[in-house]
Amino acid sequence: MMAQSQNLFFSDKKQQVLDRRYLAMAAIWAQNSYCKRRQVGALLVKDKMIISDGYNGTPSGFENECEDDQNVTKPYVLHAEANAITKVARSNNSSDRATLYVTSSPCIECAKLIIQAGIARVVFSDNYRIDDGIKLLKRAKVEVLHLEEE
Repeated sequence: MMAQSQNLFFSDKKQQVLDRRYLAMAAIWAQNSYCKRRQVGALLVKDKMIISDGYNGTPSGFENECEDDQNVTKPYVLHAEANAITKVARSNNSSDRATLYVTSSPCIECAKLIIQAGIARVVFSDNYRIDDGIKLLKRAKVEVLHLEEE
């Protein structure tokens, strides 16, 4: 019995280390964003493999400018989570039971996509100004973990 609980402890410790590493990688990936007001990065991980990635920005083929002349985000800018989910949808991978690592907590629109994509866990570092996305994820029984940057 003690050996089993010891393994769980080490397993949890290992998962925490992995969670922090993937979040750090998502933060680096966010630097690819051309958005000036806020750069967000996301990684989709399944079975310890990155199956997709994304950052906030305009759709493929559009200009790489997220804000208009008044510094307001253009309505067609995609969030990092949406980019990662749509990218995996175009691949041979499945997001079912995957973990999404994202530098900012998901908004409600992204939360709906996360639920529909079958993503089991969401790990994030920064709180978005509105928490309705987190509330919806929890209601859908998606595991949500807030890990602040160290």
